Amino acid sequence: MTDLITIDPNICHGKPCIRGLRYPVENVLEWLASGMTIEDILTDYEDLTREDILAALAFAARLMAVKRVESLAA
Repeated sequence: MTDLITIDPNICHGKPCIRGLRYPVENVLEWLASGMTIEDILTDYEDLTREDILAALAFAARLMAVKRVESLAA
């Protein structure tokens, strides 16, 4: 995963991206959340691979491995 997800302050304002390309992990997650399948994404973005998408999911899962989430006061 560390080879596929990169963070470079000169690319996409330092957001985690796929292989240094201008595809932030955030976008990949949004595409999946909107209902796109991995196959849909691969068709629309031919320079991405199945491994890239799975790495984005794994990266997000690791970020969510927190001990506790607290609600902020409104």
